[in-house]
Amino acid sequence: MPLDIVVVMDPIGSIRIAKDSTFAMLLEGQRRGHRLWYVRPGGLAVVAGRAQATVAALQVKDDPAGWYTLGDWAPRVLGPADIVLMRKDPPVDPDFVNDTQILGLAQRAGARVVNDPQGLRDMNEKLAALEFPQCVPETVVSREAAVLKAFVLEQGEAVLKPLDGMGGRSIFRVRAGDPNVNVILETLTQGGQHLAMAQRYLPEITEGDKRILLVNGVPVDYCLARIPQGDEFRGNLAAGGKGRGQPLSERDRWIAAQVGPELVRRGMVFVGLDVIGDWLTEVNVTSPTCIRELDAQFGLNIAGLLFDALEAGAGMPGA
Repeated sequence: MPLDIVVVMDPIGSIRIAKDSTFAMLLEGQRRGHRLWYVRPGGLAVVAGRAQATVAALQVKDDPAGWYTLGDWAPRVLGPADIVLMRKDPPVDPDFVNDTQILGLAQRAGARVVNDPQGLRDMNEKLAALEFPQCVPETVVSREAAVLKAFVLEQGEAVLKPLDGMGGRSIFRVRAGDPNVNVILETLTQGGQHLAMAQRYLPEITEGDKRILLVNGVPVDYCLARIPQGDEFRGNLAAGGKGRGQPLSERDRWIAAQVGPELVRRGMVFVGLDVIGDWLTEVNVTSPTCIRELDAQFGLNIAGLLFDALEAGAGMPGA
């Protein structure tokens, strides 16, 4: 039976379809005969106590010369007929949080929201990894520069990062005694106002920052190792990293098994784990990507796995 797929995303006209995972989901949904509805950016609202979105019927095609067409805009009350794909990129700022509150109303009215709105609010992508201490490297989180600096001294080399970044932005690799540590910490914490994370530097980053995709708690068999290039230590594709697909290791599967059941319990249907060497560094729940790259390298259909799960009831309360 055709489903109504309502997508909340960044402006569709500005995406790179060769790399965009949301676009892969839309292509698969359309291929299966589901109806697609595109939410106008900023188009979520509450009217008469009900969650509502300004939407247009959407058609997509895998053509860089023109990949979408929209129908007329109209209000749509979100309810039992809808599966809402919440795929807006970070930052998880007040506007993002407010949108999840509205989607929570939609969920209570019977809409299925993927990923779960409360989970999106609760699971900071850096801090969420720390809920699985058996999987993560040595880490501290603090507003206090002295605490973070002491950690760098103890470890000898560490990575410093904000809690709300994406794409490798504002991530620093520092060594004990680095004369820039003070100013880096001052910048990251805004003079002690904001939390920052310090994590033991993992030299295995030279072999790639692995993105492992989980669909309803089950890992895809291959991951994308994002390998730093040149004099760059960050592997993020947005920072110039090169993506190389590879099978999951036994340790990768062990990490997925540790994390997956809790993600399912929280309604996190599509998640990207970041793993460097043997260690989990992030749990990406907002808009994880790498579908297109893995599909192209291994002949997969990861969005198909997602829609298999959705059609089987994934994301429903208690599912």
